[in-house]
Amino acid sequence: MTRSRAFDLVVFDWDGTLFDSTALITRSIQAACADLGVTVPSREQASYVIGMGLVEALEHAAPGLPRERYPELGQRYRHHYLESQHQLVLFDGVLELLHELKGRNHALAVATGKSRKGLDEVLHTVQLRHVFDATRTADETASKPHPRMLLELMAELGARPERTLMIGDTTHDLLLARNAGTASLGVSYGAHEPDGFEAFGPRAVLHSVPQLRDWLSAHA
Repeated sequence: MTRSRAFDLVVFDWDGTLFDSTALITRSIQAACADLGVTVPSREQASYVIGMGLVEALEHAAPGLPRERYPELGQRYRHHYLESQHQLVLFDGVLELLHELKGRNHALAVATGKSRKGLDEVLHTVQLRHVFDATRTADETASKPHPRMLLELMAELGARPERTLMIGDTTHDLLLARNAGTASLGVSYGAHEPDGFEAFGPRAVLHSVPQLRDWLSAHA
């Protein structure tokens, strides 16, 4: 007997959830700050901003930098990130996970702090452009944890909050889900330490892609 779906729409964060990019983003933020001669954030401080929009991320990573220099810092970040972007890959098992969800007729979406240009480029690189039914980026709507990303995705795909699941590796993702009234899952292998996840009420915290795949197979 086939189990009915608990969720019609499954929404993924990108960096640190599907794509193994956390370390490069962190190093690129640190290198950009060093280029401009501002205090270099620690690994924890730099990784905390992953998932935010670029301006919000720079405000947190380099709070002492005058706002008029944010474009310069952003340019240096992009330089360092693009220099090594070709080395990045999906986490092992992600492709199989996404295809299994599609096979069970879930709608799939991405809600990310990346720019539209950045997300489109990487989706093309990993040949996933046509796997997702809809995507939202930080430069075309409100940044996490504002609920607008999820609200827009649900409206576009005709999903109700109680039938939507958000999956991410940061507290920004889990707070986004709570603000939008959806369920969430946390994954501990990305940017944020999972100690603070429980405060946002995720259904579970998973520690690997295989664990995530098993949970979704059993509960989604």
